[in-house]
Amino acid sequence: MAFEKITESSSLYDHLEQMSITELLININAEDKKVPFIIEKAIPQIELLVQAIVDKMLAGGRLFYIGAGTSGRLAIVDASECVPTFGVEDGLVVGVIAGGETAFTRAVEFAEDDREQGWKDLKKHGITESDIVIGLSAGGSAPYVVAALQKCKEYGVLTGSISCNPGSPVTDLATYPVEVVTGPEFITGSTRMKAGTAQKLVLNMISTAVMIKLGRVEGNKMVNMQLTNEKLIDRGVKIIMEKLNISDYASAKKLLLEKGSVKKSLQSYH
Repeated sequence: MAFEKITESSSLYDHLEQMSITELLININAEDKKVPFIIEKAIPQIELLVQAIVDKMLAGGRLFYIGAGTSGRLAIVDASECVPTFGVEDGLVVGVIAGGETAFTRAVEFAEDDREQGWKDLKKHGITESDIVIGLSAGGSAPYVVAALQKCKEYGVLTGSISCNPGSPVTDLATYPVEVVTGPEFITGSTRMKAGTAQKLVLNMISTAVMIKLGRVEGNKMVNMQLTNEKLIDRGVKIIMEKLNISDYASAKKLLLEKGSVKKSLQSYH
């Protein structure tokens, strides 16, 4: 299906090599400023997708992100951060990238063009109708992602998508598509820039809203975060001190380390 690939349109700027560093930075920043306002228009779409994810996860399902290149790396980042930030069990939010783990740090040639591997990668995780899969593709037509969503549709797996072109193949296949049309990139076709920023912001919105609705946040605090370093332990101690009106840091820290999480520490006082 033919569609307009705006992400590949020629940049609004030219002769970049002749610009001063100041001019380059100002112009890149000018383009980046457009992104949040573009995302604002897609909030109704994002809301529908978030509600669908919450419903699936409350029923025991998992959330999968699948992407290639920059989109795939963003998928891995967002999925991996859900465990330490919100204390969910490993494997509840899964990021899948074309080319596997190697592709996270360096490009794997033609990985995004493989129409068979996306579904194979999802099957490695035992994908079922209980789960939901979000396909990420800046251009909206990465064969690895498109074919995976097509298989999901065939097997009754609920799908969403995040893309930056209108009417793309991933939009057509997704039950809950999200389109953030970011326009031409500062460097023509370099979708790691505005399109990547847009996808990252939307992923932030999705995972944060989902985790709040799943009860992983209380008030405005990450009460389920994992205590994996001193910074997080210190943050947890201060939450306990505030919530339980404890003035002694050492006592609050002892309670936290004994209980193993902020939430369990707070519950012990209820």
